[in-house]
Amino acid sequence: MSNDRSRPDLDDTTVEGLGKLSEALETIEQARGQLYGFHQHSGKADLLLQDAVDLFREAGHTELADDLDRDLVGRNVIADRWTFQIVEDYDATYWSVFRSFDERARTELAGGDRHVYEARMKQRERTADHPHHEAGPALDD
Repeated sequence: MSNDRSRPDLDDTTVEGLGKLSEALETIEQARGQLYGFHQHSGKADLLLQDAVDLFREAGHTELADDLDRDLVGRNVIADRWTFQIVEDYDATYWSVFRSFDERARTELAGGDRHVYEARMKQRERTADHPHHEAGPALDD
């Protein structure tokens, strides 16, 4: 069994298309990570805000504390949604669909192989038979 995943049976344009789709998915994964960061930062800010409200109240600034508590603590970050709802909507309506199309393209065009474009790049750029330039991990026969 070969550890070369460069799929010489596929035409260059198909491999390039798979590479672009994979790169797009990787970018979506980064965006999703940032969205989760937004979710966590917003939640942390709300907890810190609650601490500030308690301290203002303790210091006798009850009107400000009451206004913050009523108008800002637990407020929707966009219309009708907290951040967890934004994350869930993103996952359900975009991220999961994107991942499904990536899997479909890999299955239909490359037998499920991932990173064929990168595997070809590795084959072009590595020095054959040189230490630390192996095509991939040794495979058991």
